[in-house]
Amino acid sequence: MIAQSNQYTVILDTCVLAPMPLCDTLLRLAEDPAFYIPKWSDDILQELRSTLQRMGYTPAQAERRIAAMETAFEDAKVMGYECLARSMTNHPKDRHVLAAAVRCGAHAIVTENVKHFPAESLKPYDLDVLTPDDFLVHQFHLNRDLLEEKLASQAAARRVSVSELIRTLSKLVPSFSFHFEKA
Repeated sequence: MIAQSNQYTVILDTCVLAPMPLCDTLLRLAEDPAFYIPKWSDDILQELRSTLQRMGYTPAQAERRIAAMETAFEDAKVMGYECLARSMTNHPKDRHVLAAAVRCGAHAIVTENVKHFPAESLKPYDLDVLTPDDFLVHQFHLNRDLLEEKLASQAAARRVSVSELIRTLSKLVPSFSFHFEKA
């Protein structure tokens, strides 16, 4: 059975969960269901473990980060998607991501690997694929005030100014950062 939700549900791919400033921003927004409901799968988390270790995290650090994500978002893990992966027609490396999105009734997949999700693979499931930059620009336009609150909270937690946080994010999400700086 494919789950459906009235709230905007998004599969977060490994490539958007690995860079800490971006992951932190995305997950802080997800703390408020007014923004969106985050989802991921065991396969995505396994890829994240490997990616974090390639980035220099120790295995223990990678585990702590993933455990914190799972604790903060207890309902984020998609189960029972594996049997769907074989029938997906997108890039073989990311069929598990599309299968998880279909299983949980997601509205979109947020990924840097947009080319791995061609329109013809998504159309049967009425799914969008968005870069994190596009996704955050949409969130900016949907609820600017709350987004500004979340970024201020993130900056305070990192002990930097909001401007510094935006400069850091600009390397990962330049259009979003431009929108935010213009505001």
